[in-house]
Amino acid sequence: MDFKGVLVKIFARNREIVLCAAGTAVALLGLGLVYKYNVTRPEKKLTRVGVVTQLLLHPMKSGKAVLVETAECLRMGLKYGELQDRHWLVITEDGHMVTGRQQPRLVLVSLNCEGGQLCLNGPQMEELRVPLQQSNNAVVDCRVFSIDVQGRDCGDDVSNWLTRYLESDKTVRLVHYEPHLKAQIPSEKEPLFPKDEKVAYPDAAPIMLMSEASVRDLNTRLDKDVTVFQFRPSIVVSDCEAFTEDTWDHIQIGQVELKRVVGCGRCVLTTVDPETGIITRKEPLDTLKTYRLTDPKQKTAPILGQYYIVKKTGVLHVGEPVYKVTY
Repeated sequence: MDFKGVLVKIFARNREIVLCAAGTAVALLGLGLVYKYNVTRPEKKLTRVGVVTQLLLHPMKSGKAVLVETAECLRMGLKYGELQDRHWLVITEDGHMVTGRQQPRLVLVSLNCEGGQLCLNGPQMEELRVPLQQSNNAVVDCRVFSIDVQGRDCGDDVSNWLTRYLESDKTVRLVHYEPHLKAQIPSEKEPLFPKDEKVAYPDAAPIMLMSEASVRDLNTRLDKDVTVFQFRPSIVVSDCEAFTEDTWDHIQIGQVELKRVVGCGRCVLTTVDPETGIITRKEPLDTLKTYRLTDPKQKTAPILGQYYIVKKTGVLHVGEPVYKVTY
């Protein structure tokens, strides 16, 4: 009998012993890997730092905020029903964005979705309702600052309504971002963002968070109080000290986890009154520049609020505690 035959015979006689030994070895290896994983994995520590007091969506860039009690927190920002944060954009006919910086009265325009219809409302304007889905409309190449994006045109009725409302001598149009269209890649503007992040029409990030205390601190320095609406956040937090959000590198709210990327550098849009649509180009921006030029990279842009990316999606609720995550 050859050597191979001997081995087969031995295995046949001792099959149960061999299999038992193999099973024991596999089990020990598994236990070793589990032990190694548990030993080397850092312990997650949650420290309560505040509570969510407001959730806001701005469906149209520079448009009126929609306050909600609960919202889905997705990779590209907050979602409530058919409304998604900054997924609609006003543009010129050649595709350049139009915001409250050029047309401050845009902040008074509300955009909602009801029963499969897109609804627009504004002061001294009749309500406009058009079909939300208009798949036969053109896809338009457009730009948000220096970044190329795309959007589905919302039609001539919407264009005429917005052009009349803004009393513009040039036609404006509204586009809607759809998932298969070209999105912004924030890392093209700010290298601190991961390269796989993408957004529709925000200035930079899917989430902007700020605290009520930071706005209260600002108001102690102003002649006329401002509100959080002037700063267009996604999430507002209370029960914390002013500007502590600057230190929340990783936070958890319910099952949602957010990672801080960079401070929100403020611009002239903060000087548009969200109640009147009047722009002053001075306050509160001038005052912020006296004490909040805290990011050397953003030399002329004072920081108020923080930009976050979404590391774990889920549902947010007003009243939920905010936890700082450390390891």
